[in-house]
Amino acid sequence: MTNTEWQARKDKVVAKGMANLSATYAATAKNAIITDVEGKEYIDFAAGIAVNNTGHSHPQIVAAVQKQLENFSHTCSSVTPYGSFVELAEKVVERAPGDFDKKAIFLTTGAEAVENAVKVARAHTGRSGIIAFNGGFHGRTNMCMGLTGKMAPYKIGFGPFPNEIYHLPFPNAYHDISEQQSLDALNDLFTCDIEPSRVAAIIFEPVQGEGGFYQAPATWVAELRKVCDQHGIVLICDEIQTGYARTGKMFASEHLGIIPDITTIAKGIAGGFPLSGVVGKAEIMDAAVPGGLGGTYAGSPLACVAGLEVIDIIEKESLCERAEQIGTLFREQLIALQQDVPHIGDIRQIGAMIAMEFSDPETGAPLADLTKALVQKANQAGVILLSCGIKGNVIRFLPPLTIEPELVLKGLDIIKTELLKLIR
Repeated sequence: MTNTEWQARKDKVVAKGMANLSATYAATAKNAIITDVEGKEYIDFAAGIAVNNTGHSHPQIVAAVQKQLENFSHTCSSVTPYGSFVELAEKVVERAPGDFDKKAIFLTTGAEAVENAVKVARAHTGRSGIIAFNGGFHGRTNMCMGLTGKMAPYKIGFGPFPNEIYHLPFPNAYHDISEQQSLDALNDLFTCDIEPSRVAAIIFEPVQGEGGFYQAPATWVAELRKVCDQHGIVLICDEIQTGYARTGKMFASEHLGIIPDITTIAKGIAGGFPLSGVVGKAEIMDAAVPGGLGGTYAGSPLACVAGLEVIDIIEKESLCERAEQIGTLFREQLIALQQDVPHIGDIRQIGAMIAMEFSDPETGAPLADLTKALVQKANQAGVILLSCGIKGNVIRFLPPLTIEPELVLKGLDIIKTELLKLIR
């Protein structure tokens, strides 16, 4: 069947809210190449939204999952547990930020990780208030939509959202939002809306994902840490998109010089198998009563053995270093492209999280239509791209950390060709 035929079948039976970027239906995938049902190959600059950090179908992961599948696929970790769950927890708490006793739990999706981080923080503090930031993305469940600071398409038509959630400006130098403005808004919140003694947690992304790949300034995060320490507030770092070598460190908070109380992880932690987790200070993580955390599929045995292999691959194949190399290559090529395309208003890069923001060169207005058109044209030409940003005008690059440099250059050359066609 063709891509068009599959899309027609989908349109008849799948709710339109579960849309797809393009009518490209995958047949096989290997490392950084996806082949569709018509046999066309695509360079993957999305990695399943930062899930396939270790590339598609890494042989080490495939072998481990096949072996586990021969033993059993599911028992429910809270009914009949298994060793891979414990082994993975041991490795995660060893590598997570913080020189203190830590504990972890495993779940299935990133949204579950965020929800459970909030539950743990509320249980530990006995408080209810949660502070999040404009432009942040934390998932699609009701609680997580409430935390998310981006309306379209994630929140439209789905309210009301839980109360006791408060949003503040996220510092963004490119858009003239200073660190001080954000901190002043926090002080105003404590003055006008909720006293610090009722706030359970502050949650932030070290690099905003859906919001546009804006990095949290280290000095601003240090101030958040001080506020949390002063008032007994739990600081939650959402590393679902930034974790596991993506930014050149195992965890992006390592760039910031602070230690979060709780870290949420998902996406890249199991090589494409559904797995998420929460890791943090033992005394905080132990606040929930027995049975208060978990889920039927939480910490699937197939995902746990994959997760063990992912950690091994990151370390054996030096993926933190490779993320830096990939990011540098992207940045150099995009800066050169910027000389020919004044519509590229900003380029941001930390490890292999790279963004290119389109703005009108005269007015500074966001160019969402150009961004959307480039995603479509690049896909047609054989490169899978993602957009992001609260105004829809940012291209984000999230290639597998195992991608070959020649594929990076080939993909960027295709993007350059398509972009120049669009602006001329």
